[in-house]
Amino acid sequence: MMKLQLYVGKIHLKKRWLVTAVESGIVKLWNKDGEKDFEINTGGNLCKMSPNPFSNLQVSTGGEENDLKIWDLNMPDTPVFQAKNVRNDFLDLRVPVWITDLKFKSIDKVVTCTRHHQVRLYDTRAQRRPVIDMEFERYPLMSLSLAHNDNQVVVGSSRGRMALLDLRKKLLVHVFKGFAGSIRNIQCHPTLPLVASCGLDRFLRIHDLNKHKLLKKIYLKTRLNCLLYRTDLSNPNETTKAIESKEIAPQIVDAEEEDIWNAMPLVKESGKQKRVSSSGDVKAIKKKKKDKIVSS
Repeated sequence: MMKLQLYVGKIHLKKRWLVTAVESGIVKLWNKDGEKDFEINTGGNLCKMSPNPFSNLQVSTGGEENDLKIWDLNMPDTPVFQAKNVRNDFLDLRVPVWITDLKFKSIDKVVTCTRHHQVRLYDTRAQRRPVIDMEFERYPLMSLSLAHNDNQVVVGSSRGRMALLDLRKKLLVHVFKGFAGSIRNIQCHPTLPLVASCGLDRFLRIHDLNKHKLLKKIYLKTRLNCLLYRTDLSNPNETTKAIESKEIAPQIVDAEEEDIWNAMPLVKESGKQKRVSSSGDVKAIKKKKKDKIVSS
């Protein structure tokens, strides 16, 4: 039986191409006619593919034992940047790699988070190893987003811990509390000090990054994996037209049924049984025992 591949990411490029990625590490470029132009093998166990907003034809990939790579879709044969793992630990053991999320900070800087609770900043102009390497607690980090402050990022863990970190100082700024499950996606507003998050506890939360306060908490009934800021989610003109059409639409009533209801006389309830005569008079019926009539 053919094994289904876990969907990792999708990117629209210039409204002409679609880039898709699956867990096996295969990244494909599709044209607007639905035909595959080419594919890239980025290595197995791919967990994340992210576009470069500063360059329309670049994407970055990473996963389990699949370190950060940056690809130029004009030259798909080899990556334009391939990260190198950090040096061995104090026991001279190799440090494992498992990237779960990544974001472009600028055209040549990339921030990643890992399941081994690491947050790293890469500068492609300087070196292949990360220029900043810090840790947050001891739980896997599942999501990352860049804050409106250039030196800060927001990360979320599998234990429901969301934190604001300062990369330049390598310090923990604040930990947001109140989560009851794994945080799967975090999105900071591009201009305002707001951060939205969602996860397996089925809640959408919006926090103020400056005041560190919870502004909104909405229960959405299902386990959440992703969210997106959108300025024009619905077309107001279409909504207005739909409301007006409902108000103007006349109520169609069956004329024959209306006549039947109008012809029925009004009967008032009382303790005694009542009957309606053909003339419309209401007469009380006394409760009497009736003799049985036996016809011969």
